[in-house]
Amino acid sequence: MKNDLYAVVGNPISHSKSPRIHSLFARETGEPVEYTAIQAPLEDFAGTVTQFFERGGKGLNVTVPFKEEAWKLAKRRTERAEKAGAANTLFLDEQGLLTADNTDGCGIVRDLVDNHGVALAGARILVLGAGGAVRGVLGPILAQGPASVTIANRTLARAQDLVSLFAPVAGAARLDACGFEQPTEPFDLIINGTSASLQGDLPPLSPEVIGEHTVVYDMMYSLQTTTFNQWALEQGAQIVHDGLGMLVEQAAESFRIWRGVSPATLPVVEQLRND
Repeated sequence: MKNDLYAVVGNPISHSKSPRIHSLFARETGEPVEYTAIQAPLEDFAGTVTQFFERGGKGLNVTVPFKEEAWKLAKRRTERAEKAGAANTLFLDEQGLLTADNTDGCGIVRDLVDNHGVALAGARILVLGAGGAVRGVLGPILAQGPASVTIANRTLARAQDLVSLFAPVAGAARLDACGFEQPTEPFDLIINGTSASLQGDLPPLSPEVIGEHTVVYDMMYSLQTTTFNQWALEQGAQIVHDGLGMLVEQAAESFRIWRGVSPATLPVVEQLRND
């Protein structure tokens, strides 16, 4: 039986762990999946997507810098993609319409709640950054019923824009915006959604945001402790996590959308840590 074709599209793409993750999912579930990586030209993402589906491709993951373009390109969007303003999963629906979904928020919530036992309900959460990564996860985080979510960003106006956008779905949660320097009290959970950690930089945060029970989560991941998590440990944080689990969980949700099967994720996270 011929395998169904899937891929991740980005630029650059050689670093992507998605082919490894989905090959492990396919082996575990027995699904006939072939998954590759495609580097799309920066000026012709749309052409790459069209060509992929015209030659029988079944589904695409989308990564930097094409997530917003994928959202715009889609003829239909799921509710979570609509709110996220970006798409990381594409497929053709029953009518053959290009459909966009966003599994990033689902991925981080599952990693925090199911894998790490972090309670989001009633929690006071500080989210760093106001770019596409944060916009993609805010809706699912708010759906967990936190007491408050504070969005801190270098440019205050961008954080305020997110507060306005997500206020209608915040429920009872208090939703605030501020600059990086403003918060000076401990939070239950701090999520770093900036890419500063990858460059070895840090947002100018007060150490007072770290309390003895603060859980710190960096959406970035690396083989070593990320720069942000290392800073948090130095300020007294007892529990830090990176974003590898989120990466695997969002991939698993894409796999479920495409195949109707939910693969086990923890063995894949473990495998990637040991690769």
